[in-house]
Amino acid sequence: MPIIINLDVMLAVRKVKSKDLAAAIGLTEQNLSLIKTGKVKGFRLATLEAICKHLQCQPGDILEYREDEES
Repeated sequence: MPIIINLDVMLAVRKVKSKDLAAAIGLTEQNLSLIKTGKVKGFRLATLEAICKHLQCQPGDILEYREDEES
């Protein structure tokens, strides 16, 4: 998949636990884990906004586009 989710990197940089982020933005830990691992087809912009607000970052810090090697 050409969209890479670097949420785990931002959590480490900000020294925030997944459990704490999930509670702060109103997601279950399981749903946050699915986002972190990229096992979702999409998620709401409101969720991305809440993540960015809590981690004090930009969407580009979390989402990255990489050219697909098969293309």
